[in-house]
Amino acid sequence: MSKSVALLISGGVDSAVACRELVFNGYKPHLFYIAIGPEQDFVGNDCKMEEDVDLCKLISKKYDLPFEVIPLHNEYWNGVMSYHVESLKAGRTPNPDLLCNQLIKFGSFEEKVGHKFDFTASGHYASIMEEDGKRWLATAKDKNKDQTYFLAQLSDLQISKIMFPIGGYTKAEIREIARNEGFANAERKDSQGICFIARNHYRDFVGDMLGEMPGDFVDIQSGERLGRHKGHWFFTIGQRKGLGLAGGPWFVVKKDIENNIIYISKGYEPEEVFSHEVLVSGLNFPTKHDLLQDGLKVSFKIRHTPIFSHGIIHKVNNDILIESENKLHGVAPGQFAVIYDDDERKVLASGEIQLNLD
Repeated sequence: MSKSVALLISGGVDSAVACRELVFNGYKPHLFYIAIGPEQDFVGNDCKMEEDVDLCKLISKKYDLPFEVIPLHNEYWNGVMSYHVESLKAGRTPNPDLLCNQLIKFGSFEEKVGHKFDFTASGHYASIMEEDGKRWLATAKDKNKDQTYFLAQLSDLQISKIMFPIGGYTKAEIREIARNEGFANAERKDSQGICFIARNHYRDFVGDMLGEMPGDFVDIQSGERLGRHKGHWFFTIGQRKGLGLAGGPWFVVKKDIENNIIYISKGYEPEEVFSHEVLVSGLNFPTKHDLLQDGLKVSFKIRHTPIFSHGIIHKVNNDILIESENKLHGVAPGQFAVIYDDDERKVLASGEIQLNLD
């Protein structure tokens, strides 16, 4: 008897092809669209829920599968977005996508619906590796699209019942499958940024949530006051666009949260923007293990990118200090570091980046 599968479908091409893969492998998945966009309007709201749902219904009809919309607005805004806003206020650089996967897509959904099924599947570019009786979150075939960075806060229990049907395909292959199947979303663009906020409207969204708090731009070399900004929460370490200052290029080097000062540097990025060390706290282990011993060689990422860094880990109380082989640009407290094995394959742990130690 086939295992029961709940498939998280979004209206995008990836989850549509994930559905096709499940069907072609003998499953009859129940399709679920998670509604998390804001019920109130704000500047930059790019939610296209009606269009998404219509595309999901086409897939449901094509394969004769049940489809439901699951509203998780309150859970998302009370959990993920409240964390996001509070992190910005504290001067950190949050990443809500990791929390959305942990708390909503594979969290609240599991509590409300997913527990009724043997597995929950999604259209993420990731894979599950089974080794020595353990299920490991592992990278996808397409390294440019790999999404394990965003999934690294999942728990061992969540990983135990997840399926990633498209992890063995490249994006180009996914598009081709969708064309061959006649999917209406075969050429649909990928979503970017926070799921319901267009990337070019993110600053407007932050302004709606936190308002403005004018402060100074200060040249870190000379100490000269160079202009005014609208609040430290609009900026992150290493940022080089959107500063609104003439005579650049200018780079954000440091933030003084208490005094609402943004320290900047002109023309080049000084040593303060780079680091050889990353301190990671609040460690999460998608697979339970004890591999993170002093001196272990690992690969890691400090942001979502196809490029891995490599280094050695050191235990610091309950935290991990990663000593990188190469200098790292823009290590931002509040972002997440994801630690992989040295083969750039299995996810070993993730945690929040703390203040730079260099």
